[in-house]
Amino acid sequence: MTDPTIGNLRVNGATLHYEVRGRGPLLLLIPGGTGGAASFDGVVDDLAAAYTVATYDPRGMSRSTLDDPEAEQHVAEHADDAFRMLELLSPGAPARVFGASSGAIAALHLLTAHPERVERVVVHEPPVVEVLPDAAEHRVLIARVQETFRTQGLMPAMAVFAAGLKKDGDTTEPKAEVKLPPQAAARAEQTMANLPYFVGRIVPGFMSYAPDIHRLAALSDRLVLACGQDSPGELSYRPAAFLAERLGTELLHFPGGHTGLTTHPAEFGELLHRAFRA
Repeated sequence: MTDPTIGNLRVNGATLHYEVRGRGPLLLLIPGGTGGAASFDGVVDDLAAAYTVATYDPRGMSRSTLDDPEAEQHVAEHADDAFRMLELLSPGAPARVFGASSGAIAALHLLTAHPERVERVVVHEPPVVEVLPDAAEHRVLIARVQETFRTQGLMPAMAVFAAGLKKDGDTTEPKAEVKLPPQAAARAEQTMANLPYFVGRIVPGFMSYAPDIHRLAALSDRLVLACGQDSPGELSYRPAAFLAERLGTELLHFPGGHTGLTTHPAEFGELLHRAFRA
């Protein structure tokens, strides 16, 4: 990998670790889950051939520290962190933005709150379950995950969460083994370290977020909704598919499933590049 320029950005209640590579117009990558900036290791070099690529650890993850480690997490604040990154790294021009999973939720809010700073945004499987007709069922799931985390611990809570995300009827069919790239395997320790914060703070704070659909409709020419080609039937697929139908826009399918960025980095990065060129 190309060595990045590394910096720290002071924001409200946190200090963000960020990395910048390449030259050209700014492309801000907002990670989801527990991976942080390192989750983009498989795609940043290729993207940096055309863009100035900025990645960062979301507040509370990996090297981005919170002033108050117990602070509740809110989508609007995470989106404001992304806005501050744009102000720092592309003060004179709107930028391209990609968000994955919970990072895609932050990217949606960034678009609605600061559309003048966003030229085009691609969001991959944002779990905005509040847009779905059966949202009440998913509120029950989130509450069950939190109660299990409180009373039984991390791994039982993750088991409840995973069961709620799986495809309908997907109980016994074995999964095909996916060999992860070496960089992804090396990140496993950091991913596990971030997991309690993700389950305890990000999951309830982000999956209860309801985007402004009317605002998104007005900005739909800048919005690309995306899912994994292996994800249909999973809960993580449904919100983006619902929004694409509601907004009358195309749903772009990336290789792999919810974690296609990790399992299929070369193909994922190439399609992302094409999505921003379109």
